[in-house]
Amino acid sequence: MSKTARILIAGAGVGGLALAQALHHGGLEVAVHEQDPTPRIRHQGFRIHIDENGDRALRSCLPAATFELVRQSSGTNDDVVGMYTEQLDPVLTQTFPGITDELITNVDRNTLRHGLLTGLGDIVHFGHEVRGYRHTDSGRVRVEFADGTADEADLLIGADGVGSAVRRQLLPHAGVRDLGVRCLYGRMTLTEVTRALIPPAVERGFSWVSDNAGCGAGFAPVRFRRPPAGASDYLMITLLATPEHLGVSHERLAELSARQLWTLAVQATAAWHPALRELFAHADADSFFPIALRAGQRVGPWTPGPVTLLGDAIHTMPPTGGVGANTALRDAQTLAGELLAAARGRQSLIAAVGAYEAVMLPRGFATIDASLEMAAQLFGSSV
Repeated sequence: MSKTARILIAGAGVGGLALAQALHHGGLEVAVHEQDPTPRIRHQGFRIHIDENGDRALRSCLPAATFELVRQSSGTNDDVVGMYTEQLDPVLTQTFPGITDELITNVDRNTLRHGLLTGLGDIVHFGHEVRGYRHTDSGRVRVEFADGTADEADLLIGADGVGSAVRRQLLPHAGVRDLGVRCLYGRMTLTEVTRALIPPAVERGFSWVSDNAGCGAGFAPVRFRRPPAGASDYLMITLLATPEHLGVSHERLAELSARQLWTLAVQATAAWHPALRELFAHADADSFFPIALRAGQRVGPWTPGPVTLLGDAIHTMPPTGGVGANTALRDAQTLAGELLAAARGRQSLIAAVGAYEAVMLPRGFATIDASLEMAAQLFGSSV
């Protein structure tokens, strides 16, 4: 593979942009096509946990100055994971020592995307929804978009998330399982008033609260090291339950307004500890949106070719393990290393893809298994 080979990434999420950074700064020609009309993230979540693997992958993929920009705009470090009953009785608290200020442990999703876009202004194209692709007579891949335009490359990387159009064509048998649990994502902007409402139990790190009746909630603060323009510190608030527990069908849940979803969350936690009820009551009512918890179903290896997949496009992660973004970042690190080695003449493009997939597939599905084990502990064996 020569450096003149062109690489196209479908999807400007965490993994896709990290990969684009590594390839672009490695001297390769790369283009990113994203279906979102603007760089602002659609409803996917707020706070992202970054573990040691994710931190290493970011350092590997990003130029030093860009990594430092991302670090400076990340959340202040935390080192606690706690589990509590709905009455705030402690079940388990774990502290992780050795977390230094140099590490990134949590980021805001929108802020991270803006950081990862640094220096990629001419490379990332928004408003391009992938409809499909075809192999050309010259051995390239022609990608077609919903607006009627197209682009060609020597390699297509589907980093287009759980609903990946690239995966549907490449691996039509690769399914995604609905776990039957819905997450109502929300947040509470931290002001002088709302900061005082946070009980010490959920003030640091990530805290999980469960009423053992099929309803749980996650709380995690984002306190920016250096708040980006227009950003405010906040407490992420998530409520997880089955549609049956919420008393609303899946179809109806998707139709509800943000304020109606907030009302559902308030009602579902009406019997919880007063301090927790205050957090839901003071949450930003217009910030709530629903997400279905899903997990990619295991698939075996396929013959490597000029199309591959990355992140949730192939191994969709339920958020219970807190590793979805980190796994996508590790994919980007691994694939970038193989493609840059190919550009230096050490292997062919297809060999690079094969070497990547040989690592990515078992690692990704092992991580899904671990996340499902955690989900079973939180919600019961039914997931």
